[in-house]
Amino acid sequence: MEQAAHGGGLAGRAGRQLMLRVATRADIPRIAALAERSVLDLFPRFYDAEQTASAAVHIAQVDPQLIDDGTYYVYDAGGEIVACGGWSRRAKLFTGRGSRADDKRLLDPRTESARIRAMFVRSDWTRRGLGRAILEASRKAAADEGFRTLILMATLPGEPLYRAYGFRELERSVITMPDGVRIEGVLMDRSVDPPS
Repeated sequence: MEQAAHGGGLAGRAGRQLMLRVATRADIPRIAALAERSVLDLFPRFYDAEQTASAAVHIAQVDPQLIDDGTYYVYDAGGEIVACGGWSRRAKLFTGRGSRADDKRLLDPRTESARIRAMFVRSDWTRRGLGRAILEASRKAAADEGFRTLILMATLPGEPLYRAYGFRELERSVITMPDGVRIEGVLMDRSVDPPS
């Protein structure tokens, strides 16, 4: 998947072409830098300093499995990655909780929900439709593989985007990071049907 984004708030800045594409292993260092910067810039509005610092270590991680599976996308603006995120056909729901024995298990699309994973937008590129476009690419791809529903664990900065895209809250929970720091999260789901 490689497409130039036009219109709908997706125009590049200063004449740079904005391209949504599938991430590659070569993108990992730039994805990691973007994820950390996004957390450090956006989380302080919702979490305290200790929670933000913990999230920068434990949530802002690159999951190479998503890249190897071809289910992770980046927005490339003239060689800079300004947004990233994707979906997964595997059991892992989110990175911050550490590893679990069945994280790599393939989900059954007839009975289980595809996961939306690791969404990050650079703070100076928020509110331009990039997150929504990544969600839409993920929704379409998951639907093409037979999934009927999507599920995610939202951090508070991402919750408004997911609600606007049609996700509904299932429950609020406290996520304990591997270092013991606790942050609030929101378990959300939605159908793979196109948004209205």
